[in-house]
Amino acid sequence: MQKTIFITGASAGLGKSTAKLFQSKGWNVIATMRNPEKETELNQLENIMLFALDVTNLEQINETVKLITSQFNIDVVFNNAGYGLAGPLEYSTDDQIVQQIETNLTSVIRVTKAFIPYFRKKRDGLFITTTSIFGFSTGPLGSIYNTTKWALEGFSESISYELALHNIGVKTVAPGGIKSNFVNAAQFVYGDEYEALNASMSKLIEKGELFVFNDVDEIALVVYEAATDGKDQLRYLAGKDAINTFQQRSEIGAENFRIGLKQQLNLTTTI
Repeated sequence: MQKTIFITGASAGLGKSTAKLFQSKGWNVIATMRNPEKETELNQLENIMLFALDVTNLEQINETVKLITSQFNIDVVFNNAGYGLAGPLEYSTDDQIVQQIETNLTSVIRVTKAFIPYFRKKRDGLFITTTSIFGFSTGPLGSIYNTTKWALEGFSESISYELALHNIGVKTVAPGGIKSNFVNAAQFVYGDEYEALNASMSKLIEKGELFVFNDVDEIALVVYEAATDGKDQLRYLAGKDAINTFQQRSEIGAENFRIGLKQQLNLTTTI
């Protein structure tokens, strides 16, 4: 039987790549985005259906899920919508903080909650959520983004227990850097007092010592693996940098990892 995946944030990047991959594998794809009328690629592919969805709009989430589940047999929900907020916390506005949390975290909770009764009644279904290398290993100048990704890992692990009661799976895909429009879509906050730290971070990124930029199609393959391997596995690391960082942090311990990164960034704290 042909399976169906529901994807949020499908207009670009990992969401679009995942939609195209699943379609090529014979799946039906429900691709959601804020402005589907502007999409010119996915709407040309067979078995991909576009729907409007602003994941920060609770009413639209509930209406869309109700509509979709009345018309299609959904097998997988891929919570992918999100963006980055980069810069020092001191200069982030309250609106920027709230918007980041609502888009990256609250929306996933709401979409998941909206689908649970449907999956519970059919006693089958799988939630996959895009987290990040920064969902288990932080760096500076991204505290709110890191907050959302750490929270998604904790949220996913917690609900994996309660949803197991109803034969509903929960998984996360944690990518490292991705070659996509993520950087272009990110919001950047600047503060002169943090420019030295920003320069140090830029050097580490340029050297590939913090993370590298993986091809987006490679990350999409990990999403497909998570959706189809039948394993009771929570976290899927995506990209060599994510795998290496997770292994290093596990081997030397979180505190040693943190101290090591501070040393790389020439940061000292006297308390």
